[in-house]
Amino acid sequence: MLRAHLDRRLGDFHLSARLEAGRAETLVLVGESGSGKSTVLRLLAGLLRPDAGRIALDDTVWFDAAAGVELPPWRRAVGWVPQDYALFPHLTVGENVAFGLRSAGAPAQATWLAVRRTLERFGIADLAARRPGELSGGQQQRAALARALALEPPLLLLDEPLAALDVTTRRSVRAELRRLLESLPCVTVFVTHSPAEALVLGDRIAVLEGGRVAQDGPREELLRHPRSGYVAELMGLNLFRGRVVSRAPGGVARVAVGGATLMAMDPGTEDEVFLLVDPREVTLHLGSPAGSAQNLLRGAIAEIVPEPPQGDRLRVVLASEPPIVAEVTAQAVAALALRPGLEVTAAFKATGVRSYR
Repeated sequence: MLRAHLDRRLGDFHLSARLEAGRAETLVLVGESGSGKSTVLRLLAGLLRPDAGRIALDDTVWFDAAAGVELPPWRRAVGWVPQDYALFPHLTVGENVAFGLRSAGAPAQATWLAVRRTLERFGIADLAARRPGELSGGQQQRAALARALALEPPLLLLDEPLAALDVTTRRSVRAELRRLLESLPCVTVFVTHSPAEALVLGDRIAVLEGGRVAQDGPREELLRHPRSGYVAELMGLNLFRGRVVSRAPGGVARVAVGGATLMAMDPGTEDEVFLLVDPREVTLHLGSPAGSAQNLLRGAIAEIVPEPPQGDRLRVVLASEPPIVAEVTAQAVAALALRPGLEVTAAFKATGVRSYR
């Protein structure tokens, strides 16, 4: 079990975060550039010293400001895979994987047995004699992971290891990486700016915003109950906050959200509630829509963003009150001739609004 309380100031930036992850669990740190993700990894690895806090892995304390404990990086059992993989270009794949074992003073025979076993585990035993420059991006990533795991560290740190890959390679390697991470006995901390990677790879997800953990928990919790607009946007959802002002027949409530009123299934409380709307529940219309949708929001289109990976669906952002995002097909965008600046109506049913406290 990794337990870390990290506090560090770097100029005007202040990181203050509490993180936990269990054995055989992948904790994904997701957030925008400058949110503190890579700083967390450097603090865990001992490459940067916290101003305050505590880092413990199982029963071993790596850092404790109050107790004056600080293990140097070379005494922390950490496997590290940086963005660019940092493979030694003059060494073969086998020699790269053997590097950590040799540095730790492992006997030659045991080193090469471990190297062979690790390369076979990653399916690159036939590449042992090649140098990094002769490998594809996916092969380089597997070689970097093999080198990081050859010493069987209890903590594996991955700093955006998919960022250097092209889109096609990234998709296939991501699926591979998920299977690998599920099989590892160590704690894994994985940094990414991609919500899709976070959802695919994370057992737990911690959303970093400006050096703070905006929300953390199992991925299902963040998808079902985001606690801030930032987290909801990162997960690709619409989130509103409001208070029930009246109730209507059929178990429907009117909820005041800013200067508007939204119809939602009755949350059964008078307290402030969150309203969650999947963008796929929202339809767009040039005029007044026919049908039973109780919620109608009109506004100009602020932007139209293709959804990865193929871009066959698009996210249409409306500058309505409150703002809302719809996800529609490319065919619908073409049929309605949607473009930024065009006034449209977003419609969605009360049954498509999930409420929670």
